Amino acid sequence: MKKVITYGTFDMLHQGHLNILKRAKALGDYLIVGVTSDDFDSRRGKINVQQSMIERVEGVKETGLADQIVIEEYEGQKIDDINRFGVDIFAIGSDWKGKFDYLSEFCKVVYLERTKGISSTKIRSQNNHLKLGLIGKAKRLWKIANEAVSINGIDIVGTSGAGYDRRLKKLNNYSFDQLIEKVDAVFIESDVKDRYEQIKYALERGKHVLCDLPMTIGRRQQHELLEIAKKNECILMSGIKTAYSTAYYRLLLMVKSGEIGDILSVETTCTSLNEISKIKKYQKNDIWSAMDAWGATALMPIFQILGTDYVYNTIISKKIDDYFDIFTKMDFVYKNAVATIKIGKGVKSEGEMIISGTKGYVYVPAPWWKTDYFEIRYEDQNKNKRFFYELEGEGFKYELVNFLRAINHGRTLSYTGNDVLEEISNVYDEFYNSDDISLI
Repeated sequence: MKKVITYGTFDMLHQGHLNILKRAKALGDYLIVGVTSDDFDSRRGKINVQQSMIERVEGVKETGLADQIVIEEYEGQKIDDINRFGVDIFAIGSDWKGKFDYLSEFCKVVYLERTKGISSTKIRSQNNHLKLGLIGKAKRLWKIANEAVSINGIDIVGTSGAGYDRRLKKLNNYSFDQLIEKVDAVFIESDVKDRYEQIKYALERGKHVLCDLPMTIGRRQQHELLEIAKKNECILMSGIKTAYSTAYYRLLLMVKSGEIGDILSVETTCTSLNEISKIKKYQKNDIWSAMDAWGATALMPIFQILGTDYVYNTIISKKIDDYFDIFTKMDFVYKNAVATIKIGKGVKSEGEMIISGTKGYVYVPAPWWKTDYFEIRYEDQNKNKRFFYELEGEGFKYELVNFLRAINHGRTLSYTGNDVLEEISNVYDEFYNSDDISLI
Protein backbone atom coordinates (compact mmCIF):
# COMPACT_ATOMS: atom_id res chain seq x y z
CA MET A 1 0.00 0.00 0.00
CA LYS A 2 1.40 3.39 -1.06
CA LYS A 3 0.90 6.08 1.60
CA VAL A 4 0.70 9.81 0.81
CA ILE A 5 0.82 12.67 3.32
CA THR A 6 0.00 16.36 2.91
CA TYR A 7 -0.33 19.30 5.31
CA GLY A 8 -2.25 22.55 5.52
CA THR A 9 -4.28 24.94 7.64
CA PHE A 10 -7.41 24.29 5.54
CA ASP A 11 -9.08 27.45 6.79
CA MET A 12 -12.49 28.12 5.20
CA LEU A 13 -12.18 25.01 3.03
CA HIS A 14 -12.58 25.90 -0.65
CA GLN A 15 -12.24 24.37 -4.12
CA GLY A 16 -8.49 24.94 -4.15
CA HIS A 17 -8.13 22.80 -1.02
CA LEU A 18 -10.33 20.10 -2.53
CA ASN A 19 -8.26 20.01 -5.71
CA ILE A 20 -5.02 19.61 -3.74
CA LEU A 21 -6.52 16.80 -1.65
CA LYS A 22 -7.84 15.02 -4.75
CA ARG A 23 -4.47 15.25 -6.49
CA ALA A 24 -2.67 14.01 -3.39
CA LYS A 25 -5.16 11.14 -3.03
CA ALA A 26 -4.56 10.09 -6.65
CA LEU A 27 -0.84 9.61 -5.96
CA GLY A 28 -1.35 6.57 -3.75
CA ASP A 29 -3.70 4.24 -1.91
CA TYR A 30 -3.90 5.89 1.53
CA LEU A 31 -4.01 9.66 2.24
CA ILE A 32 -2.90 11.16 5.55
CA VAL A 33 -3.80 14.83 6.04
CA GLY A 34 -1.99 16.96 8.59
CA VAL A 35 -4.05 19.90 9.90
CA THR A 36 -1.97 22.57 11.65
CA SER A 37 -2.96 23.43 15.21
CA ASP A 38 -3.90 26.96 16.27
CA ASP A 39 -0.69 27.23 18.31
CA PHE A 40 1.54 26.11 15.47
CA ASP A 41 -0.13 28.53 13.06
CA SER A 42 0.38 31.36 15.58
CA ARG A 43 4.05 30.52 16.05
CA ARG A 44 4.49 30.63 12.27
CA GLY A 45 2.93 34.10 12.20
CA LYS A 46 -0.34 32.87 10.64
CA ILE A 47 -2.77 34.43 13.08
CA ASN A 48 -5.63 35.47 10.80
CA VAL A 49 -7.14 31.98 10.69
CA GLN A 50 -10.93 32.32 10.91
CA GLN A 51 -11.93 28.79 11.93
CA SER A 52 -10.95 26.84 15.02
CA MET A 53 -8.85 23.70 14.66
CA ILE A 54 -11.91 21.52 15.33
CA GLU A 55 -13.86 23.26 12.55
CA ARG A 56 -10.94 22.86 10.13
CA VAL A 57 -10.52 19.17 10.97
CA GLU A 58 -14.26 18.62 10.44
CA GLY A 59 -14.03 20.37 7.08
CA VAL A 60 -11.28 18.01 5.92
CA LYS A 61 -13.16 15.00 7.29
CA GLU A 62 -16.33 15.95 5.42
CA THR A 63 -14.51 15.85 2.06
CA GLY A 64 -14.23 12.07 2.45
CA LEU A 65 -10.74 12.20 0.92
CA ALA A 66 -8.65 11.71 4.06
CA ASP A 67 -8.08 8.16 5.28
CA GLN A 68 -6.38 9.55 8.39
CA ILE A 69 -6.11 13.03 9.92
CA VAL A 70 -3.26 14.11 12.21
CA ILE A 71 -2.65 17.39 14.01
CA GLU A 72 0.61 19.24 13.20
CA GLU A 73 1.83 20.83 16.43
CA TYR A 74 5.59 21.42 16.17
CA GLU A 75 8.50 22.19 13.88
CA GLY A 76 10.06 19.01 12.53
CA GLN A 77 6.90 16.94 12.91
CA LYS A 78 6.77 16.21 9.18
CA ILE A 79 9.88 14.02 9.42
CA ASP A 80 8.50 12.28 12.50
CA ASP A 81 5.17 11.62 10.78
CA ILE A 82 6.81 10.31 7.60
CA ASN A 83 8.87 7.82 9.61
CA ARG A 84 6.09 6.94 12.06
CA PHE A 85 3.46 6.20 9.41
CA GLY A 86 5.77 4.71 6.76
CA VAL A 87 4.92 7.43 4.21
CA ASP A 88 6.00 6.95 0.59
CA ILE A 89 5.07 10.37 -0.86
CA PHE A 90 4.97 13.85 0.65
CA ALA A 91 2.66 16.13 -1.39
CA ILE A 92 2.21 19.89 -1.03
CA GLY A 93 1.05 22.85 -3.13
CA SER A 94 3.40 24.22 -5.80
CA ASP A 95 3.62 27.59 -4.05
CA TRP A 96 5.96 25.79 -1.61
CA LYS A 97 8.22 24.54 -4.42
CA GLY A 98 11.73 23.86 -3.14
CA LYS A 99 10.79 24.51 0.49
CA PHE A 100 10.46 20.82 1.36
CA ASP A 101 13.16 19.30 -0.81
CA TYR A 102 14.96 18.25 2.37
CA LEU A 103 12.24 15.63 2.92
CA SER A 104 13.38 13.74 -0.20
CA GLU A 105 15.87 12.01 2.09
CA PHE A 106 12.92 10.28 3.75
CA CYS A 107 10.37 9.86 0.93
CA LYS A 108 9.41 11.11 -2.52
CA VAL A 109 8.43 14.83 -2.59
CA VAL A 110 5.75 15.99 -5.05
CA TYR A 111 4.69 19.62 -5.57
CA LEU A 112 1.07 19.80 -6.74
CA GLU A 113 -0.19 22.55 -9.02
CA ARG A 114 -2.48 24.91 -7.12
CA THR A 115 -5.82 26.17 -8.40
CA LYS A 116 -5.19 29.66 -9.76
CA GLY A 117 -7.16 32.59 -8.39
CA ILE A 118 -8.33 30.82 -5.22
CA SER A 119 -6.80 31.23 -1.76
CA SER A 120 -7.95 31.34 1.86
CA THR A 121 -6.33 34.76 2.24
CA LYS A 122 -8.31 36.13 -0.67
CA ILE A 123 -11.58 34.63 0.62
CA ARG A 124 -10.97 36.02 4.13
CA SER A 125 -10.33 39.46 2.69
CA GLN A 126 -13.49 39.39 0.55
CA ASN A 127 -15.85 37.85 3.07
CA ASN A 128 -14.70 39.58 6.23
CA HIS A 129 -14.37 43.21 5.17
CA LEU A 130 -14.77 45.19 8.42
CA LYS A 131 -14.68 48.97 8.68
CA LEU A 132 -13.16 49.70 12.09
CA GLY A 133 -12.94 52.99 13.98
CA LEU A 134 -10.48 53.73 16.80
CA ILE A 135 -11.56 55.77 19.83
CA GLY A 136 -9.15 57.05 22.46
CA LYS A 137 -5.76 58.69 22.82
CA ALA A 138 -3.26 58.62 19.98
CA LYS A 139 -0.34 57.21 21.97
CA ARG A 140 -2.35 54.03 22.51
CA LEU A 141 -4.25 53.84 19.24
CA TRP A 142 -1.27 53.95 16.91
CA LYS A 143 -0.17 50.50 18.09
CA ILE A 144 -3.60 49.12 17.21
CA ALA A 145 -3.51 50.76 13.79
CA ASN A 146 -0.01 49.45 13.17
CA GLU A 147 -0.89 45.83 13.92
CA ALA A 148 -4.27 45.92 12.15
CA VAL A 149 -2.51 46.53 8.83
CA SER A 150 -1.41 42.88 8.67
CA ILE A 151 -4.93 41.48 9.21
CA ASN A 152 -6.91 40.63 6.09
CA GLY A 153 -10.41 42.06 6.08
CA ILE A 154 -9.94 44.96 8.53
CA ASP A 155 -9.83 48.53 7.29
CA ILE A 156 -9.17 51.35 9.76
CA VAL A 157 -11.57 54.13 8.78
CA GLY A 158 -10.35 56.77 11.20
CA THR A 159 -10.04 57.88 14.80
CA SER A 160 -11.94 59.94 17.33
CA GLY A 161 -10.45 61.77 20.30
CA ALA A 162 -6.90 60.99 19.24
CA GLY A 163 -5.91 64.49 18.18
CA TYR A 164 -2.97 64.96 15.86
CA ASP A 165 -0.16 62.44 16.03
CA ARG A 166 2.33 61.80 13.21
CA ARG A 167 2.00 58.06 13.78
CA LEU A 168 -1.69 58.33 12.83
CA LYS A 169 -1.26 60.93 10.09
CA LYS A 170 -2.69 58.63 7.41
CA LEU A 171 -5.98 58.32 9.31
CA ASN A 172 -8.75 60.89 9.38
CA ASN A 173 -9.85 62.18 12.78
CA TYR A 174 -13.62 62.53 13.22
CA SER A 175 -16.00 63.54 15.95
CA PHE A 176 -17.38 60.57 17.87
CA ASP A 177 -20.81 60.76 16.18
CA GLN A 178 -19.29 61.05 12.70
CA LEU A 179 -17.02 58.05 13.21
CA ILE A 180 -19.86 55.83 14.44
CA GLU A 181 -21.81 56.57 11.25
CA LYS A 182 -18.87 55.52 9.05
CA VAL A 183 -17.92 52.18 10.63
CA ASP A 184 -19.15 48.64 11.30
CA ALA A 185 -17.29 48.36 14.60
CA VAL A 186 -15.14 50.34 17.02
CA PHE A 187 -12.13 49.69 19.21
CA ILE A 188 -12.37 51.78 22.40
CA GLU A 189 -9.46 52.62 24.68
CA SER A 190 -10.60 55.99 25.93
CA ASP A 191 -10.66 57.28 29.52
CA VAL A 192 -12.44 54.79 31.76
CA LYS A 193 -15.11 57.28 32.85
CA ASP A 194 -16.16 57.84 29.20
CA ARG A 195 -16.47 54.23 28.05
CA TYR A 196 -19.97 53.36 29.23
CA GLU A 197 -21.67 56.15 27.24
CA GLN A 198 -19.51 55.49 24.17
CA ILE A 199 -20.18 51.74 24.17
CA LYS A 200 -23.91 52.23 24.74
CA TYR A 201 -24.15 54.76 21.91
CA ALA A 202 -22.33 52.42 19.51
CA LEU A 203 -24.32 49.30 20.43
CA GLU A 204 -27.65 51.08 20.13
CA ARG A 205 -26.69 51.96 16.55
CA GLY A 206 -25.83 48.37 15.70
CA LYS A 207 -22.05 48.67 15.87
CA HIS A 208 -19.82 45.93 17.24
CA VAL A 209 -17.51 46.97 20.09
CA LEU A 210 -14.09 45.81 21.23
CA CYS A 211 -13.22 47.69 24.42
CA ASP A 212 -10.38 47.71 26.89
CA LEU A 213 -11.28 46.77 30.47
CA PRO A 214 -13.04 47.95 32.49
CA MET A 215 -15.85 48.78 30.10
CA THR A 216 -17.79 50.49 32.88
CA ILE A 217 -17.51 51.50 36.50
CA GLY A 218 -20.17 49.40 38.19
CA ARG A 219 -21.69 45.93 37.75
CA ARG A 220 -25.14 47.22 36.79
CA GLN A 221 -23.84 49.23 33.86
CA GLN A 222 -21.72 46.35 32.61
CA HIS A 223 -24.72 44.02 32.72
CA GLU A 224 -26.81 46.62 30.90
CA LEU A 225 -24.29 46.84 28.05
CA LEU A 226 -24.20 43.07 27.67
CA GLU A 227 -28.00 43.02 27.42
CA ILE A 228 -28.02 45.82 24.80
CA ALA A 229 -25.44 43.94 22.74
CA LYS A 230 -27.55 40.76 22.91
CA LYS A 231 -30.74 42.60 21.97
CA ASN A 232 -29.14 44.31 18.96
CA GLU A 233 -27.21 41.19 17.90
CA CYS A 234 -23.88 42.98 18.30
CA ILE A 235 -20.57 41.65 19.50
CA LEU A 236 -19.33 43.28 22.71
CA MET A 237 -15.90 41.92 23.50
CA SER A 238 -13.18 42.70 26.02
CA GLY A 239 -10.03 44.09 24.47
CA ILE A 240 -7.52 43.19 27.16
CA LYS A 241 -4.74 41.78 24.98
CA THR A 242 -3.22 39.47 27.61
CA ALA A 243 -6.34 37.28 27.50
CA TYR A 244 -5.68 36.37 23.86
CA SER A 245 -2.00 35.48 24.03
CA THR A 246 -1.19 31.81 23.48
CA ALA A 247 1.07 31.60 26.54
CA TYR A 248 -1.53 33.04 28.91
CA TYR A 249 -4.33 30.85 27.52
CA ARG A 250 -2.17 27.71 27.84
CA LEU A 251 -1.22 28.71 31.37
CA LEU A 252 -4.88 28.92 32.39
CA LEU A 253 -5.65 25.52 30.88
CA MET A 254 -2.76 23.90 32.75
CA VAL A 255 -3.68 25.51 36.06
CA LYS A 256 -7.35 24.53 35.75
CA SER A 257 -6.42 20.97 34.76
CA GLY A 258 -4.82 20.45 38.19
CA GLU A 259 -1.20 20.51 37.01
CA ILE A 260 -0.11 22.23 40.24
CA GLY A 261 -2.90 20.85 42.44
CA ASP A 262 -5.46 22.96 44.27
CA ILE A 263 -4.84 26.69 43.90
CA LEU A 264 -4.33 28.49 47.22
CA SER A 265 -2.88 31.83 46.09
CA VAL A 266 -2.66 34.10 43.05
CA GLU A 267 -0.37 37.16 43.08
CA THR A 268 -0.07 39.67 40.24
CA THR A 269 2.00 42.84 40.00
CA CYS A 270 1.80 45.54 37.29
CA THR A 271 3.76 48.80 37.59
CA SER A 272 5.40 51.41 35.38
CA LEU A 273 7.62 54.47 35.80
CA ASN A 274 7.64 55.79 32.26
CA GLU A 275 5.32 58.72 32.98
CA ILE A 276 6.50 59.69 36.45
CA SER A 277 7.59 63.16 35.29
CA LYS A 278 4.03 63.98 34.23
CA ILE A 279 2.69 62.80 37.57
CA LYS A 280 5.13 65.08 39.38
CA LYS A 281 3.98 67.97 37.19
CA TYR A 282 0.39 66.96 37.95
CA GLN A 283 -0.46 66.52 34.27
CA LYS A 284 -3.08 63.92 35.12
CA ASN A 285 -5.16 64.59 32.02
CA ASP A 286 -2.35 63.21 29.88
CA ILE A 287 -1.97 59.87 31.67
CA TRP A 288 -3.96 57.16 33.37
CA SER A 289 -3.85 56.44 37.09
CA ALA A 290 -2.48 53.13 38.35
CA MET A 291 -5.99 51.73 38.66
CA ASP A 292 -7.08 52.76 35.17
CA ALA A 293 -3.81 51.63 33.58
CA TRP A 294 -3.28 48.32 35.35
CA GLY A 295 -6.27 47.37 37.53
CA ALA A 296 -8.19 45.23 35.04
CA THR A 297 -5.07 43.43 33.83
CA ALA A 298 -4.02 42.51 37.37
CA LEU A 299 -7.54 41.44 38.39
CA MET A 300 -8.30 39.29 35.36
CA PRO A 301 -6.25 36.15 36.21
CA ILE A 302 -7.50 36.19 39.81
CA PHE A 303 -11.14 36.05 38.77
CA GLN A 304 -10.47 33.62 35.91
CA ILE A 305 -8.61 31.18 38.17
CA LEU A 306 -10.33 31.56 41.56
CA GLY A 307 -13.71 32.81 40.38
CA THR A 308 -15.65 35.88 41.48
CA ASP A 309 -17.26 34.48 44.64
CA TYR A 310 -14.77 35.78 47.21
CA VAL A 311 -15.71 36.32 50.86
CA TYR A 312 -14.31 39.85 51.21
CA ASN A 313 -11.63 42.15 49.86
CA THR A 314 -9.49 45.00 51.18
CA ILE A 315 -8.04 47.97 49.29
CA ILE A 316 -5.03 50.07 50.31
CA SER A 317 -4.06 52.98 48.08
CA LYS A 318 -1.69 55.93 47.74
CA LYS A 319 -3.65 58.69 45.98
CA ILE A 320 -2.84 62.16 44.73
CA ASP A 321 -6.54 63.02 44.92
CA ASP A 322 -9.90 61.23 45.01
CA TYR A 323 -9.45 59.83 41.52
CA PHE A 324 -5.73 59.49 40.79
CA ASP A 325 -3.74 56.73 42.54
CA ILE A 326 -0.03 56.07 42.05
CA PHE A 327 -0.06 52.79 43.99
CA THR A 328 -2.79 50.37 45.06
CA LYS A 329 -2.75 46.98 46.74
CA MET A 330 -5.84 44.75 46.88
CA ASP A 331 -6.35 41.50 48.77
CA PHE A 332 -9.16 39.03 48.08
CA VAL A 333 -10.05 36.35 50.57
CA TYR A 334 -11.88 33.27 49.28
CA LYS A 335 -13.20 30.31 51.25
CA ASN A 336 -10.14 28.22 50.36
CA ALA A 337 -7.69 30.67 48.77
CA VAL A 338 -6.30 34.20 48.77
CA ALA A 339 -5.21 36.62 46.06
CA THR A 340 -3.25 39.87 45.88
CA ILE A 341 -2.70 42.52 43.23
CA LYS A 342 -0.19 45.36 43.35
CA ILE A 343 -0.41 48.11 40.73
CA GLY A 344 1.56 51.32 40.37
CA LYS A 345 2.02 54.37 38.14
CA GLY A 346 5.13 56.12 39.29
CA VAL A 347 6.07 53.19 41.53
CA LYS A 348 8.21 50.30 40.35
CA SER A 349 8.22 46.64 41.39
CA GLU A 350 8.89 43.27 39.77
CA GLY A 351 6.03 42.70 37.33
CA GLU A 352 5.60 38.98 37.88
CA MET A 353 2.73 36.58 38.48
CA ILE A 354 2.89 33.65 40.90
CA ILE A 355 0.17 31.00 41.18
CA SER A 356 0.65 28.71 44.17
CA GLY A 357 -0.82 25.22 44.37
CA THR A 358 -0.64 22.12 46.56
CA LYS A 359 1.62 20.27 44.07
CA GLY A 360 3.74 23.14 42.75
CA TYR A 361 3.53 26.70 41.47
CA VAL A 362 3.52 28.70 38.24
CA TYR A 363 6.06 31.47 37.85
CA VAL A 364 5.56 34.05 35.08
CA PRO A 365 8.45 36.56 34.88
CA ALA A 366 8.07 40.27 34.22
CA PRO A 367 6.28 41.54 32.29
CA TRP A 368 3.83 38.70 32.87
CA TRP A 369 1.03 40.45 30.92
CA LYS A 370 3.15 40.21 27.73
CA THR A 371 4.62 36.82 28.44
CA ASP A 372 5.78 34.35 25.85
CA TYR A 373 7.30 32.15 28.55
CA PHE A 374 6.38 30.67 31.93
CA GLU A 375 7.56 27.92 34.26
CA ILE A 376 5.85 25.26 36.34
CA ARG A 377 8.04 24.56 39.37
CA TYR A 378 7.93 21.70 41.85
CA GLU A 379 9.61 20.72 45.10
CA ASP A 380 11.79 18.37 43.02
CA GLN A 381 13.48 20.81 40.65
CA ASN A 382 14.22 18.01 38.19
CA LYS A 383 10.50 17.95 37.39
CA ASN A 384 10.31 21.66 36.53
CA LYS A 385 8.82 22.50 33.13
CA ARG A 386 9.38 25.51 30.89
CA PHE A 387 6.97 26.65 28.20
CA PHE A 388 7.71 29.02 25.31
CA TYR A 389 5.16 30.58 22.95
CA GLU A 390 5.87 33.25 20.36
CA LEU A 391 4.12 36.59 20.82
CA GLU A 392 3.67 38.71 17.69
CA GLY A 393 4.19 42.44 18.29
CA GLU A 394 2.34 43.91 21.26
CA GLY A 395 -0.36 41.24 21.10
CA PHE A 396 -3.13 43.43 19.68
CA LYS A 397 -3.30 41.27 16.54
CA TYR A 398 -4.68 38.36 18.51
CA GLU A 399 -7.59 40.24 20.02
CA LEU A 400 -8.40 41.91 16.68
CA VAL A 401 -8.42 38.55 14.89
CA ASN A 402 -10.69 37.06 17.57
CA PHE A 403 -12.97 40.10 17.30
CA LEU A 404 -13.24 39.70 13.52
CA ARG A 405 -13.85 35.96 13.94
CA ALA A 406 -16.58 36.61 16.54
CA ILE A 407 -18.39 39.00 14.19
CA ASN A 408 -18.22 36.50 11.32
CA HIS A 409 -19.50 33.66 13.53
CA GLY A 410 -22.17 35.81 15.16
CA ARG A 411 -21.11 34.97 18.69
CA THR A 412 -18.63 36.33 21.21
CA LEU A 413 -15.40 34.36 21.35
CA SER A 414 -13.96 36.32 24.25
CA TYR A 415 -11.73 34.45 26.68
CA THR A 416 -13.03 36.70 29.47
CA GLY A 417 -16.44 35.54 30.73
CA ASN A 418 -19.30 37.91 31.52
CA ASP A 419 -18.98 37.15 35.24
CA VAL A 420 -15.36 38.34 35.13
CA LEU A 421 -16.31 41.48 33.19
CA GLU A 422 -18.99 42.35 35.73
CA GLU A 423 -16.79 41.68 38.75
CA ILE A 424 -13.95 43.82 37.39
CA SER A 425 -16.44 46.67 36.89
CA ASN A 426 -17.71 46.10 40.43
CA VAL A 427 -14.21 46.40 41.91
CA TYR A 428 -13.70 49.67 40.04
CA ASP A 429 -16.97 50.91 41.51
CA GLU A 430 -15.72 50.05 45.00
CA PHE A 431 -12.40 51.74 44.34
CA TYR A 432 -13.88 55.02 43.13
CA ASN A 433 -17.13 55.23 45.10
CA SER A 434 -16.64 53.34 48.38
CA ASP A 435 -15.45 54.92 51.63
CA ASP A 436 -14.09 51.59 52.79
CA ILE A 437 -10.55 52.15 51.40
CA SER A 438 -7.39 52.60 53.47
CA LEU A 439 -5.14 55.43 52.32
CA ILE A 440 -1.38 55.69 52.87
